[in-house]
Amino acid sequence: MSEEASIQVNFTTPKPLFPLDAAVLLPQQILPLHVFEERYTQMVSEALDSAGQFAMAVFQGNRWKQEYHGCPPIRPVVCVAQIIQHEQLEDGRFNIIIQGICRARVVRHHRPDDERLYRTALLEPIGVPLGDDSELFGVRERFRELLSDGPLVQLRAGEWILQRLNNDEIPTAAVLELVSFTLMSDPEVKYRLLAEPDAATRAEIVEDELLDMQQLIRRAQAQRPGDWPKGCSWN
Repeated sequence: MSEEASIQVNFTTPKPLFPLDAAVLLPQQILPLHVFEERYTQMVSEALDSAGQFAMAVFQGNRWKQEYHGCPPIRPVVCVAQIIQHEQLEDGRFNIIIQGICRARVVRHHRPDDERLYRTALLEPIGVPLGDDSELFGVRERFRELLSDGPLVQLRAGEWILQRLNNDEIPTAAVLELVSFTLMSDPEVKYRLLAEPDAATRAEIVEDELLDMQQLIRRAQAQRPGDWPKGCSWN
């Protein structure tokens, strides 16, 4: 068993897979979803009858565009999700809210069958839930400095993140996850953060991205003072 925020994940049985074209969920993240496809309404219904869990996966490459209704390949790392709120509509669709629990790797894949319309996979956990704050020494201070002084103060979510950085009751590893899914928007960067088991390495990825954005804003503002660089909202 693995535990994240007191939620138990049983890795001895296969988990349903819900693949999308990008990584949309990281541990600690809360995400609303509208589920309307028959295979996934079945998945949600059956998940609610058990532990209320499934895995958010990411398609590999572009084959999913031609094979979406089949079983296009997926990338190896997923985020285990817990349904924390749900509403079933009269036509069978669901509105659900999920929370990311932990990272996991696909060990064995199971295709749909005559009764089960969705695919499942046996998973194994990767990384330590929430990580060890001792390996993140100085991360909190560096993030605080980046977001409280200089170009990044213009980020709309910056103040919200700073409040969490200043709250010592929130573990640094948890704050790192909050920064990752709140400020990172590039799909490939988000998958790298999902697939990386080491918290210190994830911190380096996020810090490098923030420094790159800081430099981009400075260059743009030097050319056109007062303008926010196109494509750099990260709100």
